[in-house]
Amino acid sequence: MDETSDISAHLAARLRDLRAGSGMTLEGLAERTGVSRSMISLIERGESSPTAAVLDKLAAGLGVTLASLFADRDSAAAHPLSRRDDQRVWRDPGSGYIRRNLSAPGFPSPIELVESVLPPGARVAYDTGHRAAAVHQQIWIVEGAVEITLDEETHRLATGDCLSMRLDRPIVFRNPTDHPARYVVALATDPRPVPSR
Repeated sequence: MDETSDISAHLAARLRDLRAGSGMTLEGLAERTGVSRSMISLIERGESSPTAAVLDKLAAGLGVTLASLFADRDSAAAHPLSRRDDQRVWRDPGSGYIRRNLSAPGFPSPIELVESVLPPGARVAYDTGHRAAAVHQQIWIVEGAVEITLDEETHRLATGDCLSMRLDRPIVFRNPTDHPARYVVALATDPRPVPSR
């Protein structure tokens, strides 16, 4: 099985498990996220390559982070060390951006680390907004430059800059340069439910 097929199979199984674990039907998840039932079904069968924006909506509806869709189920027996060769890598079919889960798969931790590479001129928009769980995120630019827009406010980040935010509104990442931008995202989820607006 090649790497793309492997990650598609993992995403399919992980989404099915998370949805079933929450007691949610395909219809319920579709209603909560705005992603059609047929699209969710295709993703869960490994027959569709969803974009980052679609995966983020599904993650938000399930009360988890996007990064956790690429992780394994938490286990007390999981090893705490994550070797680079073993880290799961995924390419967004919409923008071409690459994400690598840095955190040890399945190791219980309140923090998740992700390395991302945004190609020159690429743009990724997450319009999810309200989430079932509060997610806090910090973005540290390792190399290059990224513009991050939260609602109407745009932050221009350069190498070494770090932006903290709560994921509770639409967010857009854009690389305005002709060089790839590499950054690390740290995520922490507050398990307490978020009240509906």
